[in-house]
Amino acid sequence: MNVRTLCLSVLYEGEATGYDIRRMASEGEFAYFVEASFGSIYPALAKLEEDGLVTSRIVPQDGKPARKVYSITDTGREAFAEDLSGPIGEDVFRSPFLLLARFVSILPQNLVAQRAEEHLERIAKDRQRLEQGEADGNCSPADCWVINYGRAVLDVAERYLRTHMHELITLSRAEQRKDAAE
Repeated sequence: MNVRTLCLSVLYEGEATGYDIRRMASEGEFAYFVEASFGSIYPALAKLEEDGLVTSRIVPQDGKPARKVYSITDTGREAFAEDLSGPIGEDVFRSPFLLLARFVSILPQNLVAQRAEEHLERIAKDRQRLEQGEADGNCSPADCWVINYGRAVLDVAERYLRTHMHELITLSRAEQRKDAAE
């Protein structure tokens, strides 16, 4: 999925500003699908509008700058369905924790243990966010399926880390090195 498709997916659900799209893509219900920055969202929205897939209107606000609110057109809905019908790209998985794990041998054991515990806490927070999304009551059957998929992935990651954390810690250095900071 690319930023264009992300914008169309958010707008398929209802009107939104570029800021709204960024928020949904970074911390909301679309955060699990594709990464998008303001620097990619606004050019994508401009191109979508130029192509007639979305429209925009300016909404004045008291004491604040006006907001530009985007809506998907019927042509945009068709383009979105077509985008979803095409070949699916590979999932992108990036993990700062796995980078730490890759170079664990240069880090002290106490730091590795601390970072592993922090990662487990992040997994728990991610699971809680998924559960909250389902508990909000706005969960369609497809949304629930996606949430359950996410839960399963988090469960496997947590189980593996809890079961094998001692191995990771053992691979790290017993003492602090000068080139590894806490």
